[in-house]
Amino acid sequence: MSRKRVRTDSLFQSKEFDKKRYIRSCKDDRISRLPDDILVHILSFLSVEEGARTSVLSSRWINLWKYSTCLNLDRYTDFKEIHRKHPTTGDTLVDNERRKYVTWVNGILRSHKAHTLKQFRISFGLNRKHRKSITRWLEFALSRQVQRLELDLIYYNEPLMYYRFPDELLSRTFIINFKSLRELIFSHVDVSDGAIEFFLRNCPLLEKLIVCHSTELSNPRVCGGGGSSPLVLKHLEIVFCSGLKSLKVSAPSLTYVRAATYEELFIENMPKLVELHVNCIDNDVALRRLFTALSCCPQLETLSLMLLSQEETNEICKLPQLPKLKKLEIQYVARDFETLIRLARMISACPVLEEFVVECGWAYFRKKHTKVDYAAITPHHYLKVVKFCGYYGRPRDLEFVDYILEKCVVLEKLIIGPTCALEIFKGPLDVEQTAIKKGKRQLEALVPRHIELVYL
Repeated sequence: MSRKRVRTDSLFQSKEFDKKRYIRSCKDDRISRLPDDILVHILSFLSVEEGARTSVLSSRWINLWKYSTCLNLDRYTDFKEIHRKHPTTGDTLVDNERRKYVTWVNGILRSHKAHTLKQFRISFGLNRKHRKSITRWLEFALSRQVQRLELDLIYYNEPLMYYRFPDELLSRTFIINFKSLRELIFSHVDVSDGAIEFFLRNCPLLEKLIVCHSTELSNPRVCGGGGSSPLVLKHLEIVFCSGLKSLKVSAPSLTYVRAATYEELFIENMPKLVELHVNCIDNDVALRRLFTALSCCPQLETLSLMLLSQEETNEICKLPQLPKLKKLEIQYVARDFETLIRLARMISACPVLEEFVVECGWAYFRKKHTKVDYAAITPHHYLKVVKFCGYYGRPRDLEFVDYILEKCVVLEKLIIGPTCALEIFKGPLDVEQTAIKKGKRQLEALVPRHIELVYL
């Protein structure tokens, strides 16, 4: 009896095999089995370009990246690379890259489908020529209740061409709701005093405000704390603003402040302040005023001071105490007739200080060195780590190290660095290297064995 042959369809078999393999892969692919909202959340940790590449994974992934709530539109590395590789013919190439960037961002925003944004970040070398596009991007972000808005328009050498934050956006509160903003960062963007005060009044959730490289900022007031919607600002930075004349800060929730003003700084009502970075004129009156204000900040633990030299400096008298300060950093340009021992008054004003950092640049005027008597200065019973950058083995350097070794009775580590960003008058390289070697030999003979000596 002959057997009946059964005809098989190879195409059908292939489809069945692919279906079984897909089912098995789905069982192994736990990520694809997650709900869409979780996948979108995962994609928000990727850059826009990385997120867009996931669209090739399967039909389900094609549009997921378009719902990401974080748009980090950063192509600054490309911009910087062109300047590095083409220093002479870079302008034309940069203009081409700017056009590409604007087109790319416009395309991303046309495709985007999320109704809200957690983060919106623009980072590229744009200027006032692109104000229409930048303003449209801001409107896009603000219309989606963005929480973190960063505009970083790195533009070298031409501050007059900085993009200016449009005041007309601030007058459209009936259309644009600023109440969702929690973090606001402007870099190489001109922002007015009025704009800063507008954000503080109209963004009740604002916790971080950073403004750097703005030429229009002159006398801003960062004040609040009373009324029906108190200021909740915790982090404030206003730096590298060439037109800044004065700054007043009064905000009860602030924990971190970094401010660089070369004329007047008024600070008050900051009971939660933990870390402060400021400039101060190098004289007794200005330092006393600053320390008096900071003595009302009971939680202050870190203070970084840039001392701004004058033609004549005087001795620093006894200063008000900072009872909880644990770390003090001082950047300082000294003249050859000055002594670093004068900084001891600031150390003495911090009774529980544990770490002291001094970055000292020297301006040489070749005056005779006079030894300073520091026997009357009170010993420091908590100071464990001292870092001294700018040590070259000069008499003034050695005098300061002697003082540290004698008065810091629990010192555990001495860190010495020969280089300092503030060094403004340097000798020839061979003289400098000889001085460094000499300084190293001096310290190895001077520092006791129980103190760890670290030479950077």
